[in-house]
Amino acid sequence: MAKHVKPVSTYFGENIFNLTKMQQMLPKNVVEKMTDVVLKGTKLDRDTASVVAIAIKEWAISKGCTHYSHWFQPLTGFTAEKHDSFIDFGENGKLIEAFSEKQLIQGESDASSFPSGGIRTTFEARGYTIWDPTSPPFIIEYPHGNTLCIPSVFVSYTGDTLDKKAPLLRSVEALNTAALGMLKYFGNSASKVYTTLGVEQEYFLIDREFYNKRIDLKQTGRTLFGRIPAKHQQMEDQYFGNIPERAFAFMTDFENEAYKLGIPLKTRHNEVAPNQFEVVPIYEDVNVAIDHNQIIMDLMDRIARRHGLAVLLNEKPFATVNGSGKHCNWAMVTDKGENLLNPGKTPQKNLRFLVFLMATVRAVNKYAKLLRASIASAHNDHRLGANEAPPAIISVFLGSLLSEVLHDIETGKITDTAEQSWLSIGIDKIPSIPKDNTDRNRTSPFAFTGAKFEFRAVGSSQSPSTPIAILNTITASMLDVMRTEIETCIAEGKDFTTAVVEVLRKSISESKKVIFEGDGYSETWHKEAAKRGLPNIKTAPEAFESYLEKDVKEVFERYKVYNAREIEAIYHIDLENYIKQVDIEADITRDRALTKYIPTAARYVSELSSTVEGLRSTLGKNDKGIKTLVDVIKTLSSSIVKLQSESAALEKALLAAEKIENSRKKGAAYLAIRRQTENIRAIVDGLEEIVADDLWPVPKYSDMLVSL
Repeated sequence: MAKHVKPVSTYFGENIFNLTKMQQMLPKNVVEKMTDVVLKGTKLDRDTASVVAIAIKEWAISKGCTHYSHWFQPLTGFTAEKHDSFIDFGENGKLIEAFSEKQLIQGESDASSFPSGGIRTTFEARGYTIWDPTSPPFIIEYPHGNTLCIPSVFVSYTGDTLDKKAPLLRSVEALNTAALGMLKYFGNSASKVYTTLGVEQEYFLIDREFYNKRIDLKQTGRTLFGRIPAKHQQMEDQYFGNIPERAFAFMTDFENEAYKLGIPLKTRHNEVAPNQFEVVPIYEDVNVAIDHNQIIMDLMDRIARRHGLAVLLNEKPFATVNGSGKHCNWAMVTDKGENLLNPGKTPQKNLRFLVFLMATVRAVNKYAKLLRASIASAHNDHRLGANEAPPAIISVFLGSLLSEVLHDIETGKITDTAEQSWLSIGIDKIPSIPKDNTDRNRTSPFAFTGAKFEFRAVGSSQSPSTPIAILNTITASMLDVMRTEIETCIAEGKDFTTAVVEVLRKSISESKKVIFEGDGYSETWHKEAAKRGLPNIKTAPEAFESYLEKDVKEVFERYKVYNAREIEAIYHIDLENYIKQVDIEADITRDRALTKYIPTAARYVSELSSTVEGLRSTLGKNDKGIKTLVDVIKTLSSSIVKLQSESAALEKALLAAEKIENSRKKGAAYLAIRRQTENIRAIVDGLEEIVADDLWPVPKYSDMLVSL
């Protein structure tokens, strides 16, 4: 019988210091100032910060915290924290708990060991963490004590960003400014536009005992060897199936911790692959949503350990089995609560919707290669285009109704059907478009799903910060371009509606090639995309080159999201991460081949050889069974020779790649190394098929991919 649990509303957010908590603990004038800081972006003064710091300290200590940390998101893509205790010496040397506004606002961390992409040299160690007051401080509970975490940005001594959060916040402001500039023409009184995000997080759960026996899983997050079991996902019986009790117990504990941290988790369910699941929150402000996603990944890992489980966030932990993504549902909303991607019911709002819709589509069309770069990684390369995830070709799905609307706007066609009963796509009237006007297209990397876009190509282990910062920035750019075009039309004597429709027609004409409604997995689409001139960038090193293009640097510098040095740094860091990941995988592949799989095969050869000799003395050398065993021995021996040869070739390739200094050539060399590791995998997976089960040295897919 299930134990009684408290309603989530009774403890939701109890471990965060948000505006509600401030209203309970701070003077009214301080709450008003903090409300303006959080919601309007006004500057925080030190007097206000001093009062807030005292309240946060008292609250944190009352919740069992002995330490605080400026919690930040360096360019590793993970989170980082340095814990400092609240203790200090007071008067007469007495030990006290203290926490000043300076300690709240700014910390100092050694930045020398974090990636910088050449922004600073190794000996330039100083880095600063600066409080982001728009994301609430929170308490992480550990079995042996609690820690106050203060969400922060991380910058170098010279002021260059060294993290994921600062560019995101800059992109939010860029989009806000551009969107308000467009909205003024529609008579909208909004004073702020912000982006919302809902991050659907996919993951695998396996027994930790199996995980601990697989060095490849422990060190790379994915299996470098393994044959697919007879039953995997082909029966299509896992998706939305009953959640196994052990997984359910993990989910319950994880959700309880998340609710205390103010993370509004809404949905949980089985995913397509065995042992694969998904958790989905309610949409939030984009900055808070991304912080919450980072916390979610950490929580899942820690709580899974308590249940004897391992969480796998790698994009492709099991070959030939569906991988995991992070579907980012993105929209633009005003401080009046209006979703700018909601079609609306009146012609004027409908026209406004079409402008914001086309600004996004136009941005995706122009900067498709940049978006592809933002989701590129060594792990995601295994997932993208693998017939269970969006293809590497960036396209936009709008649905048949919206596609028809855009076609009619472009051509000036008048439509009057009984089914839709909307009239004229001309200048004087715009049709009423229902909110839920599209089906879902899981093969599209960027799909409009009713009042929001779903960026499906983001990898499950990635921070959403960079992809969303880029999406914000390029959309801001296209809003400004379209606003300028509208202003030009008005200056030529056209009325506002005529000007908007003319700009919409131009936008549709130049961007329609990126709109695709069909099966993104099909070979037909790949051929069609090539005809349209859409980029099909299949590997991460090639994708990273997009960061260095002139128009990319220009748009980032214009909107002050990244400066030239920062964008160059991202290229070098992402490429370096790719190289390091492939290098680690190659080292493990070679090591396992030589020290684990060759000895296993040799042991089986020895056993079979002894058996053959015994049978010969009993049955004679011409027995057919003996011949069959000899053939197996020959196959094993041949595989051992191939493994030795391929491992030597891999070692040679690694030594050669290490000496390459040119970044592009080095990336290409490690692409070749990845292919070499796949050659070794194919041999080992072939051995798994014939070596006696009791001799196989590691858990197989058939062991790991079973009900929990």
